[in-house]
This record gives sequence, C-alpha cells and structure tokens, in this order.
Amino acid sequence: MSQVLMPKATAVWLIENTALTFDQISDFCGLHSLEVQSIADGEASIGMVGYDPITNGQLTKEEIDRCGADPEARLQLAETNIPRPKIRTKGPRYTPVTRRQDRPDAIAWLVKNFPELSDGQISKLVGTTKPTINGVRDRTHWNINNIKPRDPVALGLVAREDLTAAIEKAKRAAERAEKRENKERKESSAQIEAVEIENTDTVSLTSSGPTISNKNIALTESEETENTSSENSDNPFAALGQLLPQKKETETKDPSEEQ
Repeated sequence: MSQVLMPKATAVWLIENTALTFDQISDFCGLHSLEVQSIADGEASIGMVGYDPITNGQLTKEEIDRCGADPEARLQLAETNIPRPKIRTKGPRYTPVTRRQDRPDAIAWLVKNFPELSDGQISKLVGTTKPTINGVRDRTHWNINNIKPRDPVALGLVAREDLTAAIEKAKRAAERAEKRENKERKESSAQIEAVEIENTDTVSLTSSGPTISNKNIALTESEETENTSSENSDNPFAALGQLLPQKKETETKDPSEEQ
C-alpha cells in the first residue's frame, strides 16, 4: 500500500469521525494499533487537528462505509493524481535528538568490530558524517576520552537487518577486491617471467655471435690457404717465383759484412 499523507492526523480524523476499529485505522495509516489506541485515549498527539482523507482524495465515503460494516475488511487508497511522498532510501539515516550523543559510541563499536565497513556505509547506518568517523577512528575526536564502543542496535540507532545487510555487502566487496589483487599479482608475475625469459634468450644469442663469426673467419682463412696452395701447384713457375726473392736478398747483402 502507498504511504498515507499525514498518517497521525489522518488517524485522528478517522477516530473522531468513523466507527472503524483500531486495527483498520492502524493498517491504513501505517501505525501500530497501540499507538492508535493511545491517540484515541488522548495520551498521544494531543491537540493535533485531524486531516480529512475524503477531501484530499485518499478515501471515499463508500470505502469507509464498507469497512465500517465489516471489521475484517481493510481500507484501500483511492486512485488520485495527487503525487504521493516517496520513502527516502538514500542519504544518512535520521537520528532523534535524544540519541545523537550516542552516535560516537556506535561508530567506535562498528570501527572496532567490523573494519571492512566503509565510511559511507557507517554514515548511512548511524546518520553521521565522515569527519566524525575519521575522528573516532584516529582518536582525534574532541570527546574521545568519554567514547565507549556500544552496539548501535542496542542503542536503537540501527536495525539488526540493516546492519547485517551492510556487513554482508562489505564482506562481498572485500572478497572481490582480494580476488582482483590476486589476479593482478599473477598477471604481473607472468609478465616479469616473460621479460626475464626474453632477456635470457637475447644474452645467449649475443654471447654465441662472436663464436660463430670466429668460426667463419677461420673457415675463410683456411679456404684462402687452400686456394693459394692449389694455385701454386697448378702454376710451374710459382716455385721459381718464391726462390727469386731469396736470391735477391743474398745478392743485396752489405759488402761491409762480407769483409
């Protein structure tokens, strides 16, 4: 069922102007039956002016008569073009003034027992700001000496279901981050190994290069020697050409040496 405009004022009007039961009124207005009974007894919402749901288009006279004749029936909102208020789902939670002094204690308890919770999650759960959370975590809060970690559920600041859902969400986020880090670490190690293997291959090729060139030089020199020897064997005057320089050397000796 959609939210009723001004539920307490509407309940006051229905109590004063209809014969509906407390359960019917509480179901329609979204209130507890004991709260509706306390309004009827004058213990709550004293002096509040009733809000007519018929004039503002939330109910019809026929719908009230139908439910007044049958105590088990439930009121249904009339279709109207008036925009309905939306339930706030984002942003920090509203904290009553009487409980706001307990928020630092709740923050200290959450930071101590569930460090995986982010500042945004704690801010939404308790209805505080990130500077206050950082002050409690870093122990720089102005009232840090009087802050004692206390369960926010016991303090009435957070519902147990909301706290459990936030913790599970934070744990899933931490697991995803850990898997991502492991994957990145494996990829980086694989890249390092590939670079090391490539460097090793390059060094081995560089060290084997001069050996190959020396072998080529030796082979070239041996081939030249073989070619020269083959040319000398084929040419009959080659031996004579080798002897002639020796003869000239003997002929050109210094006369002083002979004396």
